[in-house]
Amino acid sequence: MPRIVVRNLSVYYGSHQALRDVSVEIPDGQITVVLGPSGCGKTTFLRCLNRLIDLTEGAKVTGEVFLDGENILAKDADLLRLRQKVGMLTQKPQVFPMSIYENVAFGAWLKGLRDKKALDELVRQCLQRVHLLEEVRDRLFAPAFQLSVGQQQRLCLARALAVEPEVLLCDEPTSALDPLSAQKVEELFRELKERYTIVLVTHSLRQAKRLADYVLFFYMGELVEHGPAQQVFSEPREERTRAFLTGVIG
Repeated sequence: MPRIVVRNLSVYYGSHQALRDVSVEIPDGQITVVLGPSGCGKTTFLRCLNRLIDLTEGAKVTGEVFLDGENILAKDADLLRLRQKVGMLTQKPQVFPMSIYENVAFGAWLKGLRDKKALDELVRQCLQRVHLLEEVRDRLFAPAFQLSVGQQQRLCLARALAVEPEVLLCDEPTSALDPLSAQKVEELFRELKERYTIVLVTHSLRQAKRLADYVLFFYMGELVEHGPAQQVFSEPREERTRAFLTGVIG
């Protein structure tokens, strides 16, 4: 069974239905890109995959989302364990008001890791994996907000990796970055997909074509089409998908 299975997922904000009966299986070890016009439900879908939708006042969710066979929408779901399994990157880097080192070590420290040598090695490994270690080696205990925006986004990724997640959710993670920083983050995603299930929301069709292994296309809250990227981009089955890809809608 795929790591993430969504069945009959619907989301309501008051009288507005933001997602309509979405069912899909998200493949492991690939980058699944979520496409669609603004307001079509992409971010809402992403927020259901880690229960951040719970923080939206008035939101009502029905259906099921299975992660490793467990329905994370169940009332008795272990949200702390879920947060450890599912990391998230947002549009704007959300660095903690602490040092670079502490940002990376924070999650592992909360999980109970107290050994200084082990924490040091974890921080080093995670910063190395996001190709940030050489850039910050001499200022690990400087405030994280002193980093550039692109460096902050890679730091947030290192922080997510430090708790050993299974899934990475990315909500337009390069939209606030300059082209060079965005390229670095894209390269990281290509490296990381071998170890993680990555679900990426983007407004950039060019980025989607560069990164996607699998595509979900949403329109007006409906999952219109999904499938391997090559098939969706070259021979979309649905007229609405074709219209979006050619710029008729979007």
